[in-house]
Amino acid sequence: MASDIRGEVSNKQVVLKNYACGFPKESDFEVTTTTIKLKVPEDSKNAVLLKTLYLSCDPYLRGRMRYTPVTDPDFCSYTLGSPISGFAVATVVDSGHPDFKKGDLVWGRRVGWEEYSLVTTPECLTKILHIDVPLSYYTGILGMPGITAYFGFFEICSPKKGESVYVSAASGAVGQLVGQIAKLMGCYVVGSAGSKEKVELLKSKFGFDGAFNYKEEHDLDAALKRYFPEGIDIYFENVGGKMLDAVLLNMRLRGRIAACGMISQYNLHQPETIQNLTNIVYKRIRIQGFVVMDYFDQYSKFLDFILPCIREGKIVYVEDIAEGLESGPAALIGLFSGRNIGKQVVKVTDE
Repeated sequence: MASDIRGEVSNKQVVLKNYACGFPKESDFEVTTTTIKLKVPEDSKNAVLLKTLYLSCDPYLRGRMRYTPVTDPDFCSYTLGSPISGFAVATVVDSGHPDFKKGDLVWGRRVGWEEYSLVTTPECLTKILHIDVPLSYYTGILGMPGITAYFGFFEICSPKKGESVYVSAASGAVGQLVGQIAKLMGCYVVGSAGSKEKVELLKSKFGFDGAFNYKEEHDLDAALKRYFPEGIDIYFENVGGKMLDAVLLNMRLRGRIAACGMISQYNLHQPETIQNLTNIVYKRIRIQGFVVMDYFDQYSKFLDFILPCIREGKIVYVEDIAEGLESGPAALIGLFSGRNIGKQVVKVTDE
């Protein structure tokens, strides 16, 4: 950390150069260096200045890498020439907000992909109180993906013991947790992933009853019938497109679908059409989309469930950690080709 005579330090950033068309490329980003004073500016008295420790690579960021009329600050387009932002784990360097003080560890959203980030909406930050687990977990199992898995499964899917559960993108940040939570509930669980290594991970480490490589299946309908001969009660949707179409054929009467994400569609110019929607009517299927921010006010309830599971070894979590801010663009882009194994994290600096 070099400082100059004005009391400023260097601040490396990941900046968006171009709006992405199709699959994003590393050339759509640029790693630049600017300077910053380690003090909350006089005109931002309520802000919090953070030193970034870990950045979270999440598929939803793809939507912000294109020009969109959405105005929600968590989903709107990034500004070209400025650092991208998202969920992160950080330590407080300076604070103008009474709830945060220097040295506090926090996790939250709207944190820039940079070494130091000024957060002007500190209500988006949560103080980290439990440090007997890896801090990087607050980008995953103890952060947004964990909350997504927990409330998406329990609130949207209303699971019952013995039901059949299918999870797509099952080795990812959310899917690996949904499957393990479903097993704790006494459900039969099958997941799909995109490589032999990931399929083995689902069965050997996460305890799924079955798993298959969707890239090796020429007929997804037949694959699902192989694993669910009596149909699917609950589908945790992370993929969309052809996978969703096949699932609709295999849902049981009054099945539930939690629409969490549709990663197969994010880079397409023309989204795939769904042919089997009439099954929703005849099978009385309930399909519901949700956004994790709707459940942030219930974070303590989630922690009461998940922390004992981690400490007692009932749930395990796999991370794929890239080292250094410079590795951020490649790590983020890798999500869309399935390069990562487990939750993709970028480690910016030592804790």
